[in-house]
Amino acid sequence: MKFTKYDKYFDDFVLQMETFVPRSEIELEEVPAPQKLAPRAYAVVGDVALDENDDVATGRFVLLLNPDGEDAWDGNFRCVTFVRAAIDSEMASDPMLAEVGWSWFLESLSKAGAEFRAPSGTVTRVASKSFGQLVGTDDDSEIEIRASWTPTEASQLMLHAKAWMELLAVTSGLSPLPEGVSSLGQNRR
Repeated sequence: MKFTKYDKYFDDFVLQMETFVPRSEIELEEVPAPQKLAPRAYAVVGDVALDENDDVATGRFVLLLNPDGEDAWDGNFRCVTFVRAAIDSEMASDPMLAEVGWSWFLESLSKAGAEFRAPSGTVTRVASKSFGQLVGTDDDSEIEIRASWTPTEASQLMLHAKAWMELLAVTSGLSPLPEGVSSLGQNRR
């Protein structure tokens, strides 16, 4: 496989991710990327923990590259994400939850300035109720947002990872950082 301009953008993105410091509540860890979806792939997981014992949200961001392009992607790059967060039972019963979750995804891209096309995805509510010997265990509810999209500007790939981190923050209920304010980040795992 020959090296293309897209490979350079991909490599630049990986270098930026290796040194990126997210807001302090988000912990990032590079993980093995799926190998069969595209010739090149990069993956990172993120967890939002408000204390040492409780992950409020978790997610994965995958950047795929096919230098020859993919018709289904309408481009050479594709971002694929997953975010899961705990929600209260009132929110879980809201009939508009799916639409709200999808709007969080779109607003996160907009807030990050990440231009895109060909978005697709699902928003799922998950509710758990305990029975038998588990009666007394708290019922749980979660929202899962799975989305993929094609970045329109290869030189701006980092904005898409930032949009995913914004989605993690929003779904976990973190307060937005004021414009121009940076969070003191954690070390990466």
